[in-house]
Amino acid sequence: MTETSKPDIYDVAVIGGGPAGLASAIALAETGARIALVARRLPYADNRTTALLGGSVEFLQRLHVWRRCEDQAAALVTMRLVDDTQRLIRAPEVKFSSEEIGLEAFGYNIENRKLMTALEERAAELPNLARIDDEADTISPDDSHALIHTKQGQSLSAKLIVGADGRQSLCREAAGIEVKRRVLDQAALTFNIGHSRPHRNMSTEFHTPHGPCVVVPLPGNRSSVVWVSAPKEAERLMALSDDELSAAAEKQSHSILGRVQVEPGRYLFPLAIEQPRQVAKNRIVLVGEAAHVLPPIGAQGLNMGLRDAADIAEIVGHAMHSGEDIGATQVLARFEKARRSDISSRTFAIDMANRSLLSDLLPMQMLRGIGMHLMGSVGPLRRLAMREGLAPSWRART
Repeated sequence: MTETSKPDIYDVAVIGGGPAGLASAIALAETGARIALVARRLPYADNRTTALLGGSVEFLQRLHVWRRCEDQAAALVTMRLVDDTQRLIRAPEVKFSSEEIGLEAFGYNIENRKLMTALEERAAELPNLARIDDEADTISPDDSHALIHTKQGQSLSAKLIVGADGRQSLCREAAGIEVKRRVLDQAALTFNIGHSRPHRNMSTEFHTPHGPCVVVPLPGNRSSVVWVSAPKEAERLMALSDDELSAAAEKQSHSILGRVQVEPGRYLFPLAIEQPRQVAKNRIVLVGEAAHVLPPIGAQGLNMGLRDAADIAEIVGHAMHSGEDIGATQVLARFEKARRSDISSRTFAIDMANRSLLSDLLPMQMLRGIGMHLMGSVGPLRRLAMREGLAPSWRART
């Protein structure tokens, strides 16, 4: 290799520019590390939203991101679970109030593209965060560093790679990490609606025999909808006209928001559960959907991704302060320890909740009904469920 072809050298290279990747890059840059963010600058294509729960907003505040978009988010003050399965054994309605656990709100619902704009603005301000408008083509880790070649021919070297490159993760493949996948017989249709009645900052999750239909507040008389159903039914809904889908959404929501009008833009995606056997190996750590893929139940996906970002930044900051190689095996082991229990427990809980909803077995329906009844009627259990739903209180610290 000639002098002119030597790779650019960084402490950390973040591969992938979605919300988890951008948050990771910003948090890592704020430790003082030299960061390369390898991701194409592309407009955020779909209309999905995220309910930012627990410590996610606090994390974004620390990154100086939240102030840029908080006026475009709606507070989630109340959450309702409604059994709309029409089965013989139905669970009682359960209502969670943030006031009961001393919070003004459980979190805030925001359109992902508006969150992305705020993240991009903050990233552009950091002098030690270099944005490489390209995609990784090959990643080759060894004992001392990892070498990245981009599709446009640029080379860079880093002590640590953060793989935020989604479900088909090149980073995960380069690390030699196997993943367990289970495709679900479900698909989710997402869209936003305007409505004639105020939502009063209440999120409602209707449990149907094929999955939940969740209506989540947005600013004004608007809400986002995530409608999970069987794949063929999801395709049918996707193909409806705006007026037809508006009528279907109004019927499914039992007209609690009055007259409904679907806004332009829909997104349909198949559901699966994916869990890598490790989240750190060979100078590579995984965050976001490279590290965990879940059904959209309980708003856990991006919130877990932001916890991934917070943990890797904290671990790298401590390692740099103590003079360690930030890509060394013992440093990666700390990230594995910090994230494993959180990812495993959330995956298990969401999988069980989804299975219990889909099951036609009477014993399973009875157990689900009893569980919902206990949450609704036993205050300490309900408050525990609310706190643990926001963030695991027992999660390992770095």
